[in-house]
Amino acid sequence: MFTSEAVIEELEQGEYPNKDDCLDLARSIPILPIDEEITDIVTVYIDRQVMPSNPFGDALHLAVASYHACDVLLTWNCKHLANFSKFTHIRRVNVMLDLFVPTLTTPLELLGEENQT
Repeated sequence: MFTSEAVIEELEQGEYPNKDDCLDLARSIPILPIDEEITDIVTVYIDRQVMPSNPFGDALHLAVASYHACDVLLTWNCKHLANFSKFTHIRRVNVMLDLFVPTLTTPLELLGEENQT
């Protein structure tokens, strides 16, 4: 399991229950580096409208996971990342860039609880 500085920065914003616990957990996980190639990938994602330029974080999260060949990108973002209708576009651009295509899913889907309330 890995995280990125972008994830930690995003967790630091806003107010939500158990924020300190979430930040402590994220900081305890090894951080993946953001190499120069990753910023180039982010630019392609934005130029090809895979991800919006705002928020920049979505494109960065996907670029880090793709570049480092992470099996899973775990996210609560169902608009831009864990979204079935976006997956084909993401896969097409990643294949064009010769990048790994991570599985994009929510924590509940990963745990098999997507149908529970």
